[in-house]
Order: sequence, then C-alpha cells, then structure tokens
Amino acid sequence: MIDLNGLKETPHRRLNPLTGDWVLVSPHRVQRPWQGQTERQPEERALRYDPLCYLCPGNQRAGGVRNPSYDSTFVFDNDFGAMRLDVPQIEIHGDTTNLFHAEAEAGICRVVCFSPRHDLTLSNMDVAAIRSVVDVWAAQYLELGAIPEINHVQIFENRGEMMGCSNPHPHGQIWANRTLPNEPRKEQTGLTDYQKRHHSCLLCDYVELERSNGERVVCENEYFVVLVPFWAVWPFEVLLCSRHHVPDISVLDDLAGNALADILKRITTRYDNLFETSFPYTMGFHQQPTDGLSHPEWHLHAHYCPPLLRSATVKKFMVGYELLDAPQRDITPELAAERLRNLSEHHYRNGNHQAGD
Repeated sequence: MIDLNGLKETPHRRLNPLTGDWVLVSPHRVQRPWQGQTERQPEERALRYDPLCYLCPGNQRAGGVRNPSYDSTFVFDNDFGAMRLDVPQIEIHGDTTNLFHAEAEAGICRVVCFSPRHDLTLSNMDVAAIRSVVDVWAAQYLELGAIPEINHVQIFENRGEMMGCSNPHPHGQIWANRTLPNEPRKEQTGLTDYQKRHHSCLLCDYVELERSNGERVVCENEYFVVLVPFWAVWPFEVLLCSRHHVPDISVLDDLAGNALADILKRITTRYDNLFETSFPYTMGFHQQPTDGLSHPEWHLHAHYCPPLLRSATVKKFMVGYELLDAPQRDITPELAAERLRNLSEHHYRNGNHQAGD
C-alpha cells in the first residue's frame, strides 16, 4: 500500500480513476480560523403525521392528487417532474461547427416515500423497514429500465434543507432517462478502460486494496463496505460499494438485500452522530445502464456527498477555484475516515451515544 506520510501536511492532488477528475488536497488549511457563513440549525421533527405535508398518507399533494393511506413505502410519478416520456423527436445541430447542439430528452421522475411516518429518516428506521425501501428501489430499477425509451435509472436521496430538500418527510427520488448522464458516462469510461487494461474490475480491485489497508474503511458487513474514497471531494464523503461483483441492485439475493439495509442504517447513523444532528447529504446509486447491452464493467456502488465541514452549522462551499478549476478539500480522506469509524452506531437521540462500535 502506498505510503502517504510525506503528503500529510503537503498540498497535493489525487486522481479519481472512476471519472478521470482530480481533487486538490490542502491538509495544512485545517488550522485556519473560520469566519465564514454558518447555517441555521434545522429543527427536530416531532410529528409522526403532519396534516400539512404533501407526502404523508391520505394528504393531498400540490398537484391535487390525494395520497393513499399507505403503511410502508409509496411510489408515485412526480407531479412536477423534470422529464416526461411524451416528448417529440427534436434535435438541433446549428451549423457545421456544432456549437449549438440540443435534443429533446425523454424520461420519468418518481418519488419514493420511505415510510408513512413524517418524523423518521433512514438512520432511525429499523433495518426491516429499510429493507422494504431496498426492495422498492430494486423493483423500480427493473420496471423503469424495461421501458424502451429508458437507458439509465438514477436512484437518489437529498436529505436536509442544506441540500435543497423541500420536504422533511423521509423520501427519495428516481430519475430515469433516455441518455446516460454526465457522471455515470464518465464512470463508464473509467470502468471500461480499466477493464481493458487490467482484465479485472476497477471497483473489485479498489475495494480489496482498501480493505487490506483499512485506513479509509468506515464499516462493513459480509456484502458491502463503506469507505472514504482516496479521491473524496466532500469533507465526509463516502463510497458504499458491494464487496462482490454485481452490476445493479436488482440482482441482490435475500441476504445481500438485508446486508444493504444494514449498511445503510449504519452509515447514516454514524453521520447523525458526527455532529449530533440530522446529517444532510445527497446519496445516489450508480449501476449498469438499462440499454439492453452487456455491461461486465459495472459494479454496484453508491456515493454519499454531505456538505458539513466543521459542525452542524458550517458547510463546505464549492466556489471560486472549485467552480472554475478543480475541487479542493482541507481535511484528508484518512482523517475523515478515522472520525467516522470511531463514532457509535447507536443513534445519539436514543440516549445511548458512546464512541466506538
């Protein structure tokens, strides 16, 4: 394993082999005082049912449709989806320079309510309830992927006001569209190139290297591992990765489905315990396209990108150099992994918050 001791206090950059992007790491900057913006601490949710929430069972949504009185999970087409299937076949190329290129994009946007209870998050749902969410994700991936116009299915969750989540009810989204979006397209290139060069899977090899070293591993079970990637951009970013070579969530067997529910609860609980707050993040699964082609290069994984940096009210901003040149981070991935690894998996709200496993 590579020795990073010489870089612990030295500005350096790290390569993300999945995307080909670089991140600038500036560990010496963690000593600087903070005089920037702080965020308002979000209020704790106390209502099991909110009569004003458009995602709670039996309530009317903004589009006028009334939710059923669901008692587990609930999926519906987004009333104000960013894409729709019934789009005309239009493509614009402009002139011979192709500087003005646009085309219609077909797709479907759905909302997945994780629970009828308004006051929960994945971190304080039990594993059996989270397993129901995993099953819904798998079923939706298969259902949407079988539609001829759909070649990519993106399952994701935005959690917290800081991530632009407009409703605190536990829910996620699924956007499925005709073309492979930017980030999965870059990952497909990285995975394919690695497989051609090494005749093996990039993430299979990477996970084994990380597990053999352990420095950036946060937690794991028999089927999944959570680690802070060597190339992490966000302060406490993690990669949730299958330990076995599976292409998508739909092929997980019963034991693997339970293991995914278990690891989802464990990492989200650790997040909440880090600053003793309902931790904001964007999480999303990357898995093989649904274009009907063979994709042996794809390996199921999920990215967690949380914005918090120093406390529950201080976030990382992607501005200036980050927007114009390349992302930059102060806290090293190794230190972030150590802090997450040393947190309890008992939720701080239950009165049993202790460091360690």
